[in-house]
Amino acid sequence: MLGIIIGVASVIAMLGIGQGSKMSIQKQISSMGTNMVFVMPGSQQRGGVQFGNTSAQSLQEKDVTAIKNECTSISAVSPEVRTGGQAVFGNMNWPTTLYGGNVDYFNIRKIEVQSGRIYTEKEITSAAKVCLIGQTVIENTFGQGVDPVGQTIRFKNIPFRIIGVLKEKGPNTFGQDQDDMLIAPYTTVQKRVMAITYYQSIYTSAIDETKTQNAVSEIDNALRRSHKLKENADDDFTIRSQEDLINTFSSISNILTVLLGAIAGISLLVGGIGIMNIMYVSVKERTREIGLRMSIGGRGIDILMQFLIESIMISVIGGFIGILFGIGASQIIGRILAWPIVILPISIIVSFFVCCAIGIFFGWYPARSASNLNPIDALRYE
Repeated sequence: MLGIIIGVASVIAMLGIGQGSKMSIQKQISSMGTNMVFVMPGSQQRGGVQFGNTSAQSLQEKDVTAIKNECTSISAVSPEVRTGGQAVFGNMNWPTTLYGGNVDYFNIRKIEVQSGRIYTEKEITSAAKVCLIGQTVIENTFGQGVDPVGQTIRFKNIPFRIIGVLKEKGPNTFGQDQDDMLIAPYTTVQKRVMAITYYQSIYTSAIDETKTQNAVSEIDNALRRSHKLKENADDDFTIRSQEDLINTFSSISNILTVLLGAIAGISLLVGGIGIMNIMYVSVKERTREIGLRMSIGGRGIDILMQFLIESIMISVIGGFIGILFGIGASQIIGRILAWPIVILPISIIVSFFVCCAIGIFFGWYPARSASNLNPIDALRYE
C-alpha cells in the first residue's frame, strides 16, 4: 500500500503546486487590468516570434494622438517613459525606478493613491517636478510609517516634490516589487531627467475585455498609418495585451504542471510494480491453499477473482489514504513556502481512478498465475 499512498499523494501535491502557480500568474496579470493593451517600440525576429525593442525610438506624440482619434475601442491612452536611478532624502538613498505617464496612466495600470493626489494636466504641460512615491521607497528613504507628502526627494540630483503616496501592492508572481517606484508626469521625465523626445511604450485600456482584440487591431492600423508603413512592410512596433500574457504564461504553467504530474506518476507506477511483486509472492506462499480450494470445487475464475479483488482493495485503500496525505502535504508545502496551492477535484478523481486501474492491471498477472495452477501440483507444493 505504501507505494500507492506515496504515488497518489505525490500526484495530488504536484498538481496542486502547478495549478496554484497558474492561478497566481493569471490573478497577478489580471490585477493589472485584463483589458490593458500596450505598445512597445521596434520589433525583433527570434525564431519567428517578435519581441519589442525598448531602445528603438519609433513611438512619438503623433502615435498617442492617432490612437486617441482613430481607435474607438480604446477608453484611455498614456505614454510611458522610465529610467533607473538613486532616490535621495537627507542622508538616505535607495535605487529605484522613475516612471512617467499622464493622468490616465494610473487607471490603465490599476495604480491607486493612498494619500495625497495625482498630478494635473497643467503640471504635465509645464513639466512640473512633482511625483508620487511607492511604499518601498518611503520605507528606505523616510522610514516606516511616515507620510512624506509635501516633502522633497531628489532623483538623479533633480528635486521632486512629493504630492501623493501609492497604495501598497506587494510583489508580483515573478518576485518584482510593485511598490519600488516613483511616478511623475511623462513630460518631466522626458525633458528634465532623460532628455529624450520619444516614448518607451504606450499603454492603453480597451472599453471592456470583449473589445480587447478589436483594440489591438485598431491600434495596429492607426500606428501603421502614423508611421507611413507600406502594405508589405513589417511593423516597427509590437502590440501586446494582458490576454496574450495570460495565455502565454498559462501555456508554460500547463507544461510545467504536466511535467510535475508525470514525475509524480512514476511513483504510482513504482507502487503498481510493488503490488504485482507482493501479490506474486503471495501466490507462491499460498500455493497449498489455492490447491485445497480448487480440490473442493473452486474454479479458476474464483481463484482469479480472489487475488484480483485483494490487489484492488490494496490499491483502493492506499488511494484513499494517499488522497488524505496529498491534501495535507499540499497545505503544509503551501504554508511553509508561502506558495499558492490549488487542488482541483479532477486531480483527486484522476489519481484515485489511476491507482484503481494500477491495482487491476498489476494484480491481474499474479491472479491469473494462481488460477492456472494444477490442483495436484499445488497440494504437493512445499
